[in-house]
Amino acid sequence: MEHSSDMIEKECCSNEHGRKSHHSYKAKSNLISRLNRIEGQIRGIKGLIEKDTYCDDILNQIAAAQSALGGVGKLLLEGHMKSCVIERIQSGDHEVIDELLITVNKLMK
Repeated sequence: MEHSSDMIEKECCSNEHGRKSHHSYKAKSNLISRLNRIEGQIRGIKGLIEKDTYCDDILNQIAAAQSALGGVGKLLLEGHMKSCVIERIQSGDHEVIDELLITVNKLMK
């Protein structure tokens, strides 16, 4: 059985418009499915606020949506590190480490 992060791992390449990642159809489908669920959660939270739902219940839904979005970020980060980062280091581009550290710091906020 394929691990979900393995589906994200694909090669990155540079082109005249900047770096670009190429995810498999299965990886994109997985990420889009997760994001669609998160989008539904956000709409649900909006509805709870509109209905004057008890604040603690809304806060719990916000925590769940944040956790789900964090999961998407972790999958992308893992795939990025296993493909793009390794590829760039192997080609002698060590600036990718600083870029990665900035990105990880943003994700950890």
